[in-house]
Amino acid sequence: MKVGFIGLGNVGGKLAGSLLRNGTDITVCDLNADLVDSFTAQGAKGTMTPADLMQRCDIVITCLPSPAASDAVMGDMLPHVTGGKIWMEMSTTDEAEVKRLGAKVIEAGGLAADCPVSGGCHRAATGNISIFAGCDRRTFETILPLLTKMGRRVLHTGELGSASVLKVITNYLATANLVSCTEALTVAKASGMDLATAYEAIKISSGTSFVHETESQVILNGSRDISFTMDLVAKDIGLFQEVADRADVALELSPLLISIFKDGIEKYGPRELSPNIIKRLEERTGLSILAPGFPAEMEDDEPEEPGYEIKVASA
Repeated sequence: MKVGFIGLGNVGGKLAGSLLRNGTDITVCDLNADLVDSFTAQGAKGTMTPADLMQRCDIVITCLPSPAASDAVMGDMLPHVTGGKIWMEMSTTDEAEVKRLGAKVIEAGGLAADCPVSGGCHRAATGNISIFAGCDRRTFETILPLLTKMGRRVLHTGELGSASVLKVITNYLATANLVSCTEALTVAKASGMDLATAYEAIKISSGTSFVHETESQVILNGSRDISFTMDLVAKDIGLFQEVADRADVALELSPLLISIFKDGIEKYGPRELSPNIIKRLEERTGLSILAPGFPAEMEDDEPEEPGYEIKVASA
């Protein structure tokens, strides 16, 4: 089975790398020719047009920065969708948009699934990231062998679009965690606490979280490098708010997070690393939230293992 992959950025490049490392016949495409060249040097095939990729491959995966980017790429590929072709959308995108584009693929005789990932770039690099998959069960079983090459834990979430809803929910929670961690660390510093001790206290307590155990470390290091930027956070929490709006759920915390990151983008620019949202607090308090002994980047210390489907407990 020939696989095409469009979007070789921070996450996409690592997912495509897992496919290549695990023996997949893969053709890659990206606006950045240097990224394509880096994959062809490792044995992948390359192309610069999505249309060519759809014509060549049985399965085409997109991992792009925005719904608008996915729309543009799919506009190029849709005329070349034929019976049996599969589109896998691994971008963090809008539920309504993936349903709209997926319906066009299905109308042309293909299959469609939204398959966003969660767990950080460091886990994407090792094939240990988690993957949600929204599609009918037949499509899920067809793509599962491919998903388990890219991720450790794979969850079938239901119909097309369901994975995208759950993805923006989890990214919303991660953002709320990040903001609360920045406030907790700032208060610890202002109260005279040793920040390394504060980090460990939170880690072994009921207050810990995946975000604390990863992003708090690069905050304290000072690199603030989690390979994610403020504009991407703003996009994701905006998508979450749209889901809430469509469901007619009035929220309180979500609009506040949107406001905080809007302010961060105005102050530091859209491409500022997302953990540097703590700079708002550092500047306001005059404190430096740094501590020795923490890594500049996160690395996955778990060995790569074959992926598997997560089974949902039956009622």
